[in-house]
Amino acid sequence: MIVNVYKYLYGPVPSRRLGRSLGIDLVPFKTCTYDCIYCQLGCTTKKTIKRFPYVPVNDIVNELKIKLATGDLPDYISLAGSGEPTLHSSIGEIISKIKEMTDIPVAVLTNGSLLYLPEVQASLMRADLVIPSLDAGDEQLFHYVNRPHADIFFDKMVNGLIEFTHNFPGQVWLEVLLLGGVTGISSEVEKIASIIRRIQPARVQLNTAFRPPAEEIAHSLSTDQLLALKSYFPGEVDIINSNEQNEMLISDIAATSDEDIISLLARRPCTIEDVTNGLGMHPNEVIKRMERLVTANRVNCIVTRKRNYYTVVQK
Repeated sequence: MIVNVYKYLYGPVPSRRLGRSLGIDLVPFKTCTYDCIYCQLGCTTKKTIKRFPYVPVNDIVNELKIKLATGDLPDYISLAGSGEPTLHSSIGEIISKIKEMTDIPVAVLTNGSLLYLPEVQASLMRADLVIPSLDAGDEQLFHYVNRPHADIFFDKMVNGLIEFTHNFPGQVWLEVLLLGGVTGISSEVEKIASIIRRIQPARVQLNTAFRPPAEEIAHSLSTDQLLALKSYFPGEVDIINSNEQNEMLISDIAATSDEDIISLLARRPCTIEDVTNGLGMHPNEVIKRMERLVTANRVNCIVTRKRNYYTVVQK
C-alpha cells in the first residue's frame, strides 16, 4: 500500500489560470473569514478573523522538499486550499522559505478580507502573484453573498484591496465571481466595476459558480452571460471558463493511490478530467477508481450543470 506523505500539500491540480498548481493548505478545513453562499467546499465551520499558526511551518517546508525532489514541478506553488490562507499568522515566513527553496512562482489565493491589516499586507510582499476577490459592489450584497465575520466591514475590506494593490510589487489579479439574479446583472456589475477602477489590478478575472455551491440559491451564469458583462470592467479582463482544460502528462498509474485522490477531492469537487489532469492519471483508470470509491461510500457524485463532480463523503 502506498502511503500519502503529504498532509498539507495537494496536487499539482489543474487550474484554469495557473496551469499546474501545487497547493498548500495553511488552515484547517473551512476555517475562514467568510461563509460564501457559492463556496464549493460547503458552509464555513469556523468563521474567524483570529490569525494563528494553524499549520507548523517546518512541516510544510519538509513536505515541499519531498515534493520538489520528485521532479514533478508545477507552474505555481499556491497558498490556498480549504480556508482563508492569510489567517495563518506565519504566511510571510512560509513564502520566504519557499522562495529560498525554488524559483517556482508563489501565488496567494485569498478572499482579500484581511488586506486592511498592515501585518497581512507586509506578509504577502514576497509573493509573485496575489489573487484576491471582490464579489459585491455594496455592503448589502457583500453580506448576502460573502456572509463575512461580524468585524469585517465592506468599506474597510475595499480600502484594504486598494492599498495593498497599489503597494504590492508583484501582480494582483482580482477575481470577481458573479451569481445569476444577484450580482450578475448590469446594475450590480456597474457598482463592482466602479470599485475596481479604484483598485487598479493588473487583471480582472470573471468567474461564476461552476462547481456545486454551498447554497442552492447560488446560481451560475453561462459563459455567454459572462462575456456580455465583460465590457463593464476596466483593463485586462479574463473569463474563467470551467470547460478549459490543460493537457497534462500521464504518470505511472501505480504511483497514485486512492488517498491521493481523496486528498485532492477534499480540497475541491472535481470532474474525471480534473483528477486526470491534476494527478497525471489516464482517464480510464480514474473512472475505475471513482466507481470503486463511490461503491465504498468514500466519494459522492453530484451532477451540476450537466457535469459529474466528485466530492469526499463527510464522516
